[in-house]
Parts: sequence; C-alpha cells; structure tokens
Amino acid sequence: MDPLTPLDTLCRIILRAREYEAQTASDYDRDEDPDNVDDEQEGALSVLEDDINDSIEEELIAVFEDLGEDQLAEVIAFCWVGQGTYEAADWDEAMQEAQDLVSSGTEEAIEELMEQPMLASVLESGLAAFDLSCAGIGDIS
Repeated sequence: MDPLTPLDTLCRIILRAREYEAQTASDYDRDEDPDNVDDEQEGALSVLEDDINDSIEEELIAVFEDLGEDQLAEVIAFCWVGQGTYEAADWDEAMQEAQDLVSSGTEEAIEELMEQPMLASVLESGLAAFDLSCAGIGDIS
C-alpha cells in the first residue's frame, strides 16, 4: 500500500505526538488525597504539568491542518486500524468513515486525533498493519 500522505509526514506526526504525549502524561486525579501520593511521584507530576510546551501541540495541530482532507482521513483511518477499531482488510470501510468525519468538519477530525489516547502508538501500529515503518526516517527509530 502506498499512502496518500508521505511517509516522512506520517513519521513526523508520530514523533511530535510522542513529544506531546510525554508532556500531557501528567493527567491524574486532582482530587486525590495528597497524603496518599508519595513525594517523589507528586514532584514528578507537577514538574511535567508546569513545563508543558504549547508549541508542540500547536505544531502537531498545524501539521494536521496542512494535510488535505483525504490525507487527514487517512491518518484517522490508520489510527483506527492501529487501535483495532478496523482490521487492515477493512481499510476501504475505515477510510470511508474517516472521510465522512473529515467532511463534517476538519476541526472535529483534528480534535479527535488530538484526543486519541496514545496517538503515536496507534498510528505506528496502523502503519505496521500495512508493512509501513518509520525505521530509518528522520529521528524515528
């Protein structure tokens, strides 16, 4: 399969998504009793939360906005295959549903990607389902 989206662009999305996920990994129960959290863990969480770099989120959103509608739908479909919503054999169905989502509004489609848990991993898994890999491309190993 030859993706519509250049593989180096898909790999850049994975790289930026990893960076973004590393910064937003500090989600935890804010109502949790602070006495039940050891000091080392609490310090690590607050450091992550204090140092969130909005530029990575903005760059990731900009990459999505720069994609054509078919390419954006393709990224979504790769994610759905990667998370197991669709099998690789059901690619046409995944793409059709993703195109329907994108045609209803690119903002909503981008929001779905930004809220995708483990975006980098599911996108990478979706690519792997089609024997595509970021190995040897840019900073992705």
